[in-house]
Amino acid sequence: KGNLKAPAKTLSITPVEEFTASEIKEIRKNAGLTQVVFAKYLGVSAKTVEAWESGRNQPNGAACRMLSITKNDPQFPKKSGIIG
Repeated sequence: KGNLKAPAKTLSITPVEEFTASEIKEIRKNAGLTQVVFAKYLGVSAKTVEAWESGRNQPNGAACRMLSITKNDPQFPKKSGIIG
């Protein structure tokens, strides 16, 4: 009656990567996307992507996770159905 013990499972979570302006641009180009489409894919404005790629601002949080995923699989935006 609510006293069962569940087996413990330890998960390892990769730290959030940081990206330079040139790395962000390379990730976008490898995915074959314009700044406008890349911005829509990431859920940010085109001005934000422009600022990242020029080094004026840095992405953080979920944007960095999406950049990591896209860096590891440039086809992810299309394979995932986010970009049709």
